[in-house]
Amino acid sequence: MPRPAGANVSETESVHPPPDATLAEDRPTPEAADESTGGAARLRQKRLVSAGEYEQTAQYWNIGAQLKLKEQLLRSPNRNIAKNVIFFLGDGMSIPTLAASRMYMGQQQGHTGEESQLSFEEFPHVGLVKTYCVDKQVADSACTATAYLCGVKANYATIGVTAAVNYGNCAAGNDPRNHVQSIMAWAQAAGKATGIVTTTRVTHASPAGTYAHTANRDWESDADVARFGGDPAQCPDIASQLIYGETGKHLRVILGGGRRKLLPRTMKDEEGVRGQRLDGVNLISQWYYGKPLGTARYVSNRKDLMALNFTEVDYLLGLFSADHMKFHLDAHPELDPTLSDLTFAAIKTLEKYPEGYVLFVEGGKIDLAHHFTKARKSLDETVQLSEAVQVARQLTSPEDTLLVVTADHSHTMTLSGYATRGHDILGLNSQISNGDRKPYTTLAYANGPGGPLPGPDGKRPNITEAMIKDREFQFPKVVPMKFETHGGDDVALFAYGPWSHLFGGMYEQNVIPHLIGYAACIGNGEHACSTAGGL
Repeated sequence: MPRPAGANVSETESVHPPPDATLAEDRPTPEAADESTGGAARLRQKRLVSAGEYEQTAQYWNIGAQLKLKEQLLRSPNRNIAKNVIFFLGDGMSIPTLAASRMYMGQQQGHTGEESQLSFEEFPHVGLVKTYCVDKQVADSACTATAYLCGVKANYATIGVTAAVNYGNCAAGNDPRNHVQSIMAWAQAAGKATGIVTTTRVTHASPAGTYAHTANRDWESDADVARFGGDPAQCPDIASQLIYGETGKHLRVILGGGRRKLLPRTMKDEEGVRGQRLDGVNLISQWYYGKPLGTARYVSNRKDLMALNFTEVDYLLGLFSADHMKFHLDAHPELDPTLSDLTFAAIKTLEKYPEGYVLFVEGGKIDLAHHFTKARKSLDETVQLSEAVQVARQLTSPEDTLLVVTADHSHTMTLSGYATRGHDILGLNSQISNGDRKPYTTLAYANGPGGPLPGPDGKRPNITEAMIKDREFQFPKVVPMKFETHGGDDVALFAYGPWSHLFGGMYEQNVIPHLIGYAACIGNGEHACSTAGGL
């Protein structure tokens, strides 16, 4: 008989259900299984598991482990200078997101999923990164961008400034003594080409960390400055810093969304969306006409982007949406480039420069999907990042190109329960709750919006497979909030190429650009170029 809700576990009762718990008293009837937990899907997954008979032997696991050991023993440090650096940022790509995404990808390919690997999970060196802000236990994308791009930890919601600048303090944010420079500025000073790619607005917090200095991440346009309590005449907005700032104006590649932040409110963009700027300035035109004649290209859709001869392009601006770019699952292939397309275009534009390049690539919509508890879209965006990393691997060489993949912060999504091997990671768990005897999802959030709500009696609602198959489905959460929050747990970092062995271990997030600076010989810190004999 099931234990009453809230009852304690006795000393003789295991907190772990037996392996066949779903096949015992908690198993729903066949009719209920088909309706609520996907009986047919469960049987299909059982066949997938039974096909892996080799996994039932000790030999299978021992051989795999010995092969991995030999691979590690044969690996030697790569001490070449990193001519090129590509920094991939999965915004909000927590460790549970990685685990769930590899299962999602593997199951899309017909595998059970747990054994699958995202492209960057094959990288030889992995670290754990501590993400807190100077003033917050749980970080946002602004203070973290300052850490992993500029090498200095900052306060919540501030970008490119020290922790002497508090949120919204325009005067302190404008003081050059409080400014910190990013790896893009370091690279430009060393003669390297630079570029940014994102699936969010190009003025959003993460990409803004490459070029902006501001006391408020929301000051993306001058209209935003006014709306959020600042004076546009005194507080430079992020979009203007992208076009006129010392680092922004020297970026050779800018690809992402957010046209309305660069256009005046009297003007409509290619999709008929009106701009936001109060100053009447068309920053897209300012960018284009500010470049040497014939060297710049502006595009607004995938077809025009992929038709470019990148060898003839010195400056590339691509803005593919008035706001953030569309989720991959919602995109129109002719109009909306994938993150892989953007990465390809950026590398092909930058690779011709003899001094090398530094490129920042953000999969920004992993985070946005999590904020709406739309796990399906978040996992899909993570797979898109994985594919973009694979494109970079194919276009570059580990002999001279350092690839770094990490996240800025975590999220509250968890992966729990005792689902059978190969069970749909986005579906209902193969078991039902032994508390209220109702189905539950393997993925859930600690807080957030939407999702199935309790009934008038306060009881948990029934969730069906039909509900979950909707790509807009909002997964269950514990605490109702307007938006799901970030998580404060550590994030993973994966590195491949010159000096990638430096990225192992656990460290503060602000260490990352210092390691990159050493490998690529940029910035004011110690360099591999100047260290006798290397490390």
